[in-house]
Amino acid sequence: MADYKDIVGTAVRNNAGNLSDDQKNQIFYDSTNVDFKYRIAAVTSAGSWRTGNNMNTAGHSMGGAGTATAGLAFSGSPRAPRSALTESWNGSSWTEVGDLNTARDALSGAGTSTAAIASGGYRLSPGGYAGETETWNGSAWTEVADLNTARTNTASAGTNTAALLFGGSTPGADQNAITESWNGSAWTEVNDLNTARYTLGGAGIQTSALAFGGNVSDSAKNETETWDGSSWTEVNNLNTARFSIGSSGSGGTNTSVVAYSGTNGTVVYAQTESWDGSSWTETADLSTARYGAGSGIGGSNTSALAYAGWSGTAVLAVTEEWIGAGANIGAWSSGGDLNSGRENTSGSGTEYSALCVGGDVSSDTQSGVTESYNGSSWTEVNDLNTARAYGGVTGTNTSSLYYGGYSTTTSYFTSTESWNGSSWTEVNDLNEGRYFIGRAGVSNTSALAISGDNSPPNGKSANTESWNGSSWTEVNNVNDARSATGTNGTVTSALLYGGDTPGETANTEVWNGSSWTEVNNLNTARRQNAGTGTNNSAALSIGGAVPPSYTVTGKTEDWNGNNWTEVADLSTARRTSGASNTSTTAAAVFGGLSTVITGATEEWSGSSVTTKVLTD
Repeated sequence: MADYKDIVGTAVRNNAGNLSDDQKNQIFYDSTNVDFKYRIAAVTSAGSWRTGNNMNTAGHSMGGAGTATAGLAFSGSPRAPRSALTESWNGSSWTEVGDLNTARDALSGAGTSTAAIASGGYRLSPGGYAGETETWNGSAWTEVADLNTARTNTASAGTNTAALLFGGSTPGADQNAITESWNGSAWTEVNDLNTARYTLGGAGIQTSALAFGGNVSDSAKNETETWDGSSWTEVNNLNTARFSIGSSGSGGTNTSVVAYSGTNGTVVYAQTESWDGSSWTETADLSTARYGAGSGIGGSNTSALAYAGWSGTAVLAVTEEWIGAGANIGAWSSGGDLNSGRENTSGSGTEYSALCVGGDVSSDTQSGVTESYNGSSWTEVNDLNTARAYGGVTGTNTSSLYYGGYSTTTSYFTSTESWNGSSWTEVNDLNEGRYFIGRAGVSNTSALAISGDNSPPNGKSANTESWNGSSWTEVNNVNDARSATGTNGTVTSALLYGGDTPGETANTEVWNGSSWTEVNNLNTARRQNAGTGTNNSAALSIGGAVPPSYTVTGKTEDWNGNNWTEVADLSTARRTSGASNTSTTAAAVFGGLSTVITGATEEWSGSSVTTKVLTD
């Protein structure tokens, strides 16, 4: 039989311990642990949207400039109803800064957050199509030379000293093909677009731009054109024809663009497409479908900002950040199966030192079985004193607390049990009996019991109780009563996300040790999701059930203290699983309900580099 060297042409590398994260996609021998291992890196192939903080003032049809970490948004409707408002984005929040001199909407922007240009649009006073151009110096707007042709609903590319403006609507013509070039002091008409249109998307720089989508006589278009500095050339179309479309905007080239949102006049889209210089590829959707979204902030198909817009029924202030394909987002890999597959189970500990406690081994058959994980296999240890499911458990492999839960004989347990590394001991009860209860804490002497189901048929609790090692004390309630949530953290720094209100929710709340505050939502509303993380600034929401009809999902989202990003999915979509509770870079999820009850374990590597032991 040929050995590895004969097949590959090189010997297996010998290393004392694991390789570093930059040494990946290779097999090696770990001489310390006497194992053959492999290292593999995983990155997102599709990209994803992360929810961000809302704008101060909702609106649509705004102009924008800058990057996804330093942007500028200006004008819009119905902010006044035509607005001069300008807001600055620092990568996490919006701040109002100096107003435009001329209030308007449906204008175009280009440049950076400290050196931008705003051109065209529609104004109320004096009414009509605007030709005004203003430049931003980082603190104030200055009126400069007008466009040769006043118009609205244009697209643009470039900087505040070298810009391109194309398409739009002019008096007496809904769509036009006019292109004008800006040299820092004046506009010059250059060659027209091949397809006259308005409310189109645009991106790139003055000499390398892209025009796509748009509206022609109330018909959505998917035509795409590239600009080489002197003329437009038709290239491959968008996959979905639409207008009032958002884009990554200026600063890049016509070979790297992301286009998102829009409408065909009937459907409001969340779809996102990525342009690689030759074709469009459909990728991850926005969380909030919209059209007339603010665009022009980003610069490429790896980084962009979608903000504000119109949902079809409401004006939006919602912000989402795009992380493009190739980002290091972490990865799931297979671990050892539980000895006893179950759903509605609970977990504590770390990726390589976890506990799986209780659960349903079949429909309405509760278990007290406890299993301990060492990073490769599960071992049954001493059972809970009272078999049950849906309880909360927190702590470590050697110091955990289990509380609340449900059984076919007891609907709402108050019972609490303490784990010392070898056995469970009954201790003082919760003040309120609950199941599908949220948990946070680091040991059997420090825990939180959060919300849960407390009465039939859909009674949702808002109560939070704190455990000090001997008794439970009621503290401040959550804002949104719910059950079946994802939770994690400590008694002074916890996070609550998703759940059943009844009905799936995306709401997220942070606990600072004394009160709960609502913050940015999950991208995907869900219930029965697992959660893990160190505190209220680092968490993973894992799997769960989504509409309609409790559909299981494998979606995983990462919380950075401000917003959620979709990362790599579970290999086995599931709900009501258990998870370790103390890390977002090295975590485990186990059990749950997929199409059937499962005992499968998956391990998370937040660095996107996973080390696995090779077995026969």
